[in-house]
Amino acid sequence: MSKSMPALIADTTVHDFVPAHGGAAWRVFLHVPSGPVPEAGWPVLYMTDGNAVIGTAVDAMRAQAFYPTGTNVGWGVIVAIGYPVEGAYDPLRRSWDLAPPPGKTYPPFSEGTPEVRTGGAGEFLAFIEDELKPWVASRVTVDASRQALYGHSFGGLFALYALFTRPSAFQTWIAASPTIYWEDRAIDRFLETFEAAVPEGLTATMILSAGEYETEKLAPFQIGAEDEEKRLQQKKVTRTDEFARTMAERLHAFPGVRASFELHAGENHMSILPVTVNRAVQAAFAVRKDTALC
Repeated sequence: MSKSMPALIADTTVHDFVPAHGGAAWRVFLHVPSGPVPEAGWPVLYMTDGNAVIGTAVDAMRAQAFYPTGTNVGWGVIVAIGYPVEGAYDPLRRSWDLAPPPGKTYPPFSEGTPEVRTGGAGEFLAFIEDELKPWVASRVTVDASRQALYGHSFGGLFALYALFTRPSAFQTWIAASPTIYWEDRAIDRFLETFEAAVPEGLTATMILSAGEYETEKLAPFQIGAEDEEKRLQQKKVTRTDEFARTMAERLHAFPGVRASFELHAGENHMSILPVTVNRAVQAAFAVRKDTALC
């Protein structure tokens, strides 16, 4: 008879992190490779929606980093920020954490639950910069010149907000299927402030992306479905691929910013997650960094 045991994520620990001012804890997943520390310290990939991405990110790196000359992926530290819940997401808290200010208040997701608030991205970014990064640096030797941030959907919007408000916080940014349309493109006022005063000497790589079925095109399984017309109308609002592509073109024109857009064949808004997690690993831990966007 075989023995049953938990399947753990390799070299990964879980920490429920209460911020200094108190309040609800974030669940931080910390992956540190078991090999020797590089002379310059570990590159670090920070990720939002940590519960949903940590396993994929770790295994994507492990599968490729053993063969760096064939994959261009080396080893690095992964810090995935999630919530103390059993599921992949905490919809209520992520709505607050990842959406730019000033935000709005929306009806509850379901009866008997709190109203949904947005606009807490500034506080969340301050937590990452002022508390989480020093905590990580107290545990592992990090390479401060190789810090990356990944986010999907609202997380992609957060990555843009972080670039526009704290452009020196990371060097590599991955905004997958960013909800640029959100709240009448509230992100644009932060973009305009950034555009008016791009920091001298800035070096930033920004990868934006969308799935084939985030365009005007429906996925095959959506064609003829009951909600087909509703989805087509929503696409006219979200315009994920169009807004991400034009954002990349605009950012690429800024001094020191290298921005690109990727359209992933066969993917929808949720199925794009593991694809872009892998792209984040490839960009954050590229051995030859001039090829990170290839």
